[in-house]
Amino acid sequence: MAPWPLRLLRTGTVALGVLALVGLGSWVGYRWNERAGLDNLAAVANERLELYAATLEAELARYAYLPSLIAADADVRAMLLHPESPQAREAARLTLARIGVRAGATEAMVTDAEGRLLATSAPNGGDTPARDLAQPSDHFARNPVDGSTDYLFVHPIVLQGITRGRVVLKLNLSPLEATWVDLGARSQSERLLVLDERDTVVITSVPDWKYRWLAPDPGQIGPLSAPPHAVGTLALAIDRQISPTVSLVRVPPTSQPMPARLLRQERALVALGGRLLSLSDPSEVWRQARTAAWGGGAAGALAGSLLLYALHRRRAVRQLLQARNALQQAHDQLERQVDLRTTQLRTANDELKRQIAQRVLAEDELLQASKLAVLGQMSTGISHEINQPLTALRVLSRNSLRLLEAGRQPDVATNLRTIDEMAERMGRIVSQLKSFARKDSLRHQPVALAGAVRNVLLMLDHRLRHEEVRVVQDVPEGLSALGDTNRLEQVLLNLAGNALDAMAGSEEARLSFRAHREGDRVWLQVEDNGPGIPEAQMDHLFEPFYTTKPAGQGLGLGLVISAKIVREFGGTLRARRTAQGMCFEFDLAAEAPGQPPAPRGPVNPQKDEHV
Repeated sequence: MAPWPLRLLRTGTVALGVLALVGLGSWVGYRWNERAGLDNLAAVANERLELYAATLEAELARYAYLPSLIAADADVRAMLLHPESPQAREAARLTLARIGVRAGATEAMVTDAEGRLLATSAPNGGDTPARDLAQPSDHFARNPVDGSTDYLFVHPIVLQGITRGRVVLKLNLSPLEATWVDLGARSQSERLLVLDERDTVVITSVPDWKYRWLAPDPGQIGPLSAPPHAVGTLALAIDRQISPTVSLVRVPPTSQPMPARLLRQERALVALGGRLLSLSDPSEVWRQARTAAWGGGAAGALAGSLLLYALHRRRAVRQLLQARNALQQAHDQLERQVDLRTTQLRTANDELKRQIAQRVLAEDELLQASKLAVLGQMSTGISHEINQPLTALRVLSRNSLRLLEAGRQPDVATNLRTIDEMAERMGRIVSQLKSFARKDSLRHQPVALAGAVRNVLLMLDHRLRHEEVRVVQDVPEGLSALGDTNRLEQVLLNLAGNALDAMAGSEEARLSFRAHREGDRVWLQVEDNGPGIPEAQMDHLFEPFYTTKPAGQGLGLGLVISAKIVREFGGTLRARRTAQGMCFEFDLAAEAPGQPPAPRGPVNPQKDEHV
C-alpha cells in the first residue's frame, strides 16, 4: 500500500481531473449548442427577411406604373404646354385626384422641369417639401406633417423632345410601418430597419430608431457623415462575426425592452436603392446553451464519477476481462452482420432510386416527392417500430448463446420462436413501406377500400399509439372502387396525416374513416375532431403552396396532389367544416359487377376502433 502522502496526492489529482472534466463538458456543451442555435436562428431569420423584402417591393411595385400612366394623360400634357392657363391646371388637378383616389395613392403631383409644383391631387395644395419635388428619381422622403415615411415615384414628361416636367406620385408607408411596429413589440420577433441610399432609417419596427443615421463600423464602406435629414445616429457595433453575412451587434437602449445584443442580417433592396436589416433576438439560444452547459457539466461529472469507479474497481475488472472480451467479439460480429445488411439495403435502395429517376416524368416526380415527404414525417415512428425488434433480437440472440451453453434447449426454442415473430413483424412493416414508396404508372382497377384503410393505419400505427388517437372505421369489407391502390393509399395517408397534425395536443383525439355506396359512386370520408380550419381559409385549401401549418412544417402541396389524384380517378376532393372538426370526402366510380378486386398488400386484422 502506498504511504498516505502519495495517496493524498493521487486523490487530489483525481479530484482536479474530475473538476476539469466538468468544466470542459460545460464549455463544450455551451459552445456547441450556441453555435447550432445561432445557425438555426440565422437560417429562419434569413427566410423571413426575404419575405419582408418581397412584401415591401411588391407593395411599391403596385404603384410603379401610375406615373407613366399620368404622364400620358392629355390633360396633364395640355397643362405643361400651357402652364399659365387656370382651366388647364384645374383639368389636370381633377385628373390627378381621380387617378389618385382610384389607385389608393396618397398624393399625385405634376411639377415643371425645375421641380416647381404645378398641380396636385391634394385639396389643400399638398405639403410635400420643394427639396423632395426637385429630386429627379424615386426616393424615400419624410412626411413633414406627422413624421411618417413617404415613397415618391418620379417620372419625367417629355413633350416635343424636351423634358417639360415630372409626375411625382407619393405613397405613404404608415400602414406597413405600423404592422412592423406591432411585430417588433413581441419579444421573440425580429426588429426590422429599411435604410435609404444614405443609410438613414426610413422604416423600422422600433420607433426610437426612426430617421437615425446608421454610422458604419471602422473599416466599413459607407457615407462619411450623417445626411441633413437624419435626427441622430444609430450605432450597431459588431460584437462577434458569426459568418460573412451574419453578426452579433450591440444595440443602444430604447424605450422598448430589448436585449443588448441581437443577430444582424441584411438584404439589398436593389429596386428601391436601399437595404433591409433584420435584428433577431438570440436570448432563447443562449438560454438553451446555458441549459446545455449544465448538461455538459453533468456529463463531465458523470465521466469523472465513472473514472473514479474504474480506478476503484480496477482489480475486479481484470478478473472479468476475459469474459468481456468474449462478449465484445460476439457483439462486434453482430455489428458487422448488421453493417453488411445495412450496406446491402442501402445499395439496393440506391439502385432503385437510380432506376426510378430514369423512368419518371415531371408530374410523377412531384407525386413521388409527396410520398417521400410523408415517409419522412413518419421516420421517427418507423425507426422506433424497427429498433425495438432489433434490440430484442440482439438480447434474445445473446441469451440463446448462454442458454445453449447451459443446455437449456426448451428455453432456446422459445427464444427462437420469439425471434421469428419479431422478424415477421419487421418484414410486414418493410413490405408495406416498399409497396407504398414504389412508383407505379396510374392504373384503373378495383381496389378494396377496407384493405387500403388498414394499410394506411399500419404505416401510421406508431403515431396513433403515441398520440393516443382513437380510430373509427366504418368501411364495409366487400366495398370496392375503381382506382389505383398505391395512389389511393397516398390520398388517404395525406388526409390522415393532416388530421393528426390538426389534432396534435388535443384530448380524446378521434380519426374516422367512412365509406358507402350511392348508385354507381362510392363515397369515402376522412374526419377528425380537431379545431378545424377558419372559414376565411377554406377557399384557399387547394391552392398550390398554401398551408395552414407553421413555417417549415409543410409545403402546401399535399392537398393539391391528393385532389389531382382523385380527379384522375374521375372524382372530386371536397372539404367541409363539421360541428367537431373537419371532414374531407371524395367520390370514386364503384366497381363494375364481375370485376375481381385488386391484390391487397400486407394488412392487419380489421379493428372497428383502436387507440
